[in-house]
Order: sequence, then C-alpha cells, then structure tokens
Amino acid sequence: MKEVIMNYLVDSPVFGVTLTMLALEVGIYINRKTGLSVLNPLMLAILIIIGCLQVTGISYESYSSGGNLISFFLAPTTVVLAVPLYKKFHLLKANGLPIVLGIVAGSAINIGLIMFLANRFGLEQIMERSLIPKSITTPMGISLSNQLGGMPQVTVAAIMITGITGAIIGPLVFKLIKVEDEVAKGIAMGTSAHALGTVKAMEMGETEGAMSSLAIGLTGLFTVIIAPIFVRFFG
Repeated sequence: MKEVIMNYLVDSPVFGVTLTMLALEVGIYINRKTGLSVLNPLMLAILIIIGCLQVTGISYESYSSGGNLISFFLAPTTVVLAVPLYKKFHLLKANGLPIVLGIVAGSAINIGLIMFLANRFGLEQIMERSLIPKSITTPMGISLSNQLGGMPQVTVAAIMITGITGAIIGPLVFKLIKVEDEVAKGIAMGTSAHALGTVKAMEMGETEGAMSSLAIGLTGLFTVIIAPIFVRFFG
C-alpha cells in the first residue's frame, strides 16, 4: 500500500513542481550566504534535482510531469521583463541607434562565432545548428532549433549554460575592461546571456535591467531573422 501511495505521489505533477521550487530555494540560500557569483542559484538547483533523482532512482519522466508545468511559464515571464523597460523608455529614445546597432552586431557575432568554432572543431552539422540559438530565450531557441534542423534538447542545454556563464562572468568582464555605462552593461548582458543575464543585470541596477530586457527581445528577433541566412550562405 505504501509503495502504491509513493508511486502516486512521485508521478503527480505536484512532485516535480515541489522539488523544483525547493531546489531553487536552496540554491538561492547558498548563493546569498556565500556571496559567490559562481554558485549560481539555477545551476545549484539543477545539480540538486539531478542528485535527488539519481539517489532516489526516480525517473526523469516522473519528474517532468510537474517540471513541464514550470516550463510553461517561461514565455509569460519573459514578457513581464518589459515592465522595467517601460520605466526607462526615455533612455531607449535617447540611445536608439547605438542600442539597435549593438544588438544586431552582438547577434551576428554570436551566430558567426558558433559556426566558425563548429567548423574549426569538426562538429556535425546538427550540433552546429543546435548551438546557434544559444543566446536567445528558451521558447524562441527551441523554435529556431527546429527550423534549422537542430536538436532542441541540445539547444536548451546550450541556452542554460550560456545564461549561467554570462551571469557569472559578465560583471567580471565589465570590471576588467572598465565598462561604466549602465546602458552598455544592460545591452551586453541581455544580448549575450538572455533572461539569466537580465536577472543579474537587474541586480546591478534598474537601468541595466531595463536595457537587458530590451536586448532579450531584439536579440531573439534578429537571431531568428539572420540565423537562416547565415546557415544558407555560410553553413
């Protein structure tokens, strides 16, 4: 009887949601206590969830029945990021051309660098096309990966690694090369590290967060437009 009840609880969507929320809370707690940016809460949550599933022997399929419910809110959450941009809209009007040019250049460099390195290291075409959407949000990245003929699973992993890495090393890079402009910091974080970079940018300041929110949307738009062109002519 206990085994039946346990199986019912594990297969319930509530299990996946609860485990995810608890793992993230633990990750946030550790990050705040240590103050180390390398201990990113999302990365810690992923490791905790993997560890729990490995130790208990619970299948990923059982977990994902609830985990997928959280994934459903990715797109609405991304839209909410437009709120801080509205508050700083005057900065967009004052710096419109440099912002757009910077995001376009960043998007093109992201794609070009992936294609160059994939060719340099002899990656298969399907892997190259799976990595191209690494710097845009997950919903758009999955859609673009399917369009290009990539593997969405690899794309999701690449997007998460890109976001975590950008959130960790972004502030360090700004200090190293002495970038002080708040608008430039925000655009750089959003263009290179999508939503996770934007979360970090919001911690840096309201202006950085607003500009990063803008960069997420425009980077996704430009990447979706120019990625097929790059693949057609340079793939």
